[in-house]
Amino acid sequence: MSDTPIAEALEWIREAGELTLSHFRSAELSVSTKGDGSPVTQADHDAEALLRERIGRVYPDDAIVGEEHPDRTGSSGRSWVIDPIDGTRAFSHGVGTYSNLLALTDEAGTRLGVINLPALGETIWAVRGEGCWINGNPARAERRAPGAEGRVLCVTGFHDWDPTMFERVTAAGVTIRTWGDAYGYALVATGRADAMFDPHLEWWDLAAPALVVTEAGGTLTRRDGSPEITVRRHDGPYALSAIASADGDHDFWVDLLGSPEDR
Repeated sequence: MSDTPIAEALEWIREAGELTLSHFRSAELSVSTKGDGSPVTQADHDAEALLRERIGRVYPDDAIVGEEHPDRTGSSGRSWVIDPIDGTRAFSHGVGTYSNLLALTDEAGTRLGVINLPALGETIWAVRGEGCWINGNPARAERRAPGAEGRVLCVTGFHDWDPTMFERVTAAGVTIRTWGDAYGYALVATGRADAMFDPHLEWWDLAAPALVVTEAGGTLTRRDGSPEITVRRHDGPYALSAIASADGDHDFWVDLLGSPEDR
């Protein structure tokens, strides 16, 4: 394998996962609401602080971008992207589909991506140009259902959905499952779901899952089908979107899930 620091990244993300598990389903867990309306807990802050400390000690010249703490500039041309708990609503409700996300980017895009699911005992990671693994075994985004009938779509929620969109998706024979977040991308990358859809994302939500899906052989684009999800964008809060698919028919999903102006 390349000189990508995968062993260190896996050690750090699993350590952060253990920290979040120490708060998981705790009667003492308190949940606050951030300015953008999303939930946050002390576990989010503590897990990100842990990852920042580990990265900063070994790679002091690398930049760090995270959800809960200010950006740290760097001089190396590399940047670590942290989402300490992706799926805080799931976490705060005692649902084990939450994850810890860590990515490493360079001038060519995302170099390393890790989705850690500590409550489920799964870690999925990918290295650019080298593939994707789940718990050390190769992971492949392979189609599970023959034809459109029986396809499974994961979503985080129903933001921007209207009755027409529900009718269109159900008429296509697609089964919808929620509690998505990065867990949905992990399911796509490992062949357990056909597609994942998120209409509103931040860069820390997407950096790791995007590489995981594509290195597993899946396809990931913006909602309008644009493939430009390789670098951090400054289009405004939660301005990114994503459709990931594993069935080799990505146009089907873009046509089905795109905004009316995209179709």
